[in-house]
Amino acid sequence: MVPLHPSTTQALRCYVRFRDQEIPAPANESFFFSARGATLDSRTVEHTFGQLRKRLGWVARGSYPFPRILDMRHSFICRRLVSWYKEGANVNNAILALATYVGHTQITATYWYITGIPELMALAAQRFQRFAPGGSK
Repeated sequence: MVPLHPSTTQALRCYVRFRDQEIPAPANESFFFSARGATLDSRTVEHTFGQLRKRLGWVARGSYPFPRILDMRHSFICRRLVSWYKEGANVNNAILALATYVGHTQITATYWYITGIPELMALAAQRFQRFAPGGSK
């Protein structure tokens, strides 16, 4: 179960109606198919993502020449952590829910996506200060 925005679920319902008219008896249980009814391969997905990236005007901000699909996952995970820190949530408990949400079977896979973005580092430093000797309480 993955919570989605109503506009996303509506778009997916439209896709399913179109897909089921075009491919009435798929060969496997995949959700997305190519125009020929085949399961999407990584090259097709990357190509489509590249086209969307160009149409949206997304530009690189990191060490790669262009934004990648995994960069979206990284951004989502880091932004969720920033939100939880700001809300005062118990991040140690919430990280398990986040790992499940993004489909990781091992929590270490989720930790792999966490990097020291400035806002996250500032929030972590503030929390550390509260517990460090001489820090503000």
